[in-house]
Amino acid sequence: MRRFFVVLSLLTLLSAVTIAPLHSQDTPVNWDGTLRRIHAPILMYHYVSAIPAGADRVRISLTVEPYIFRQQMAYLRDNGYQPISLYDLYGALMQGSPLPANPVVLTFDDSYIDHYTEVFPILREFGYTATFFVITARADANDPAHLNWEQIRTMADAGMSMESHTKNHAELDTRDYDFLLYEILGSLQSLAYYTGRQTHMFCYPVGRYDANTLDFLRTLPIWAAVTTQPGTLHTSDNLLETPRVRISHDTSLATFAYLLQR
Repeated sequence: MRRFFVVLSLLTLLSAVTIAPLHSQDTPVNWDGTLRRIHAPILMYHYVSAIPAGADRVRISLTVEPYIFRQQMAYLRDNGYQPISLYDLYGALMQGSPLPANPVVLTFDDSYIDHYTEVFPILREFGYTATFFVITARADANDPAHLNWEQIRTMADAGMSMESHTKNHAELDTRDYDFLLYEILGSLQSLAYYTGRQTHMFCYPVGRYDANTLDFLRTLPIWAAVTTQPGTLHTSDNLLETPRVRISHDTSLATFAYLLQR
């Protein structure tokens, strides 16, 4: 009974949202039955900011300083890489939609405030789009360390893909149905309400999930999900376990160039 009321409540909220179409985000692409393999690096960033005093090893590792990030974006431009969205990659895998030469996807986890203050202006300077995975409860709470809903809407209106990273950044392995429903569907509902767009991409917090998580995602309008598993090769039969390329504090420009070519 509890499950029924949770589902009913969330679906009622979803049905009240007016969704504005956004290029390939508005309708699903039916798979044409052709198995495809596409090489396209999906870069995974976390913090893009100066390293604060007293930062621990984890914080340092997860941080790319803004001047380094700008150098990386300039490298993409100068070497013919063209940022695409996860929706573009999805369409290419599902129906063979054409992609530009040297496609790359830019993704940013955890909706840190520096995604608005540092990343967003640099992306606009280069004319790039990117995907930001939002922890929606942080926006609900107006946590100053994370994006708020006004900033999220501004970025969405500018062409950025604002996608789900759950409500509370909870690890999703060994969880029951009600927990997954609240964390995942609840975050989709919040993003749809505040951005006016239904989102269909997902990111597993800390890369943790299991077979039960995958089965649950298949019941939702989730078209693809990214992991923390390394790799640049994507296949049309494994969209819920899409690998990425981690960019960290010790990623030199030479290493960055190497990772793009793997």
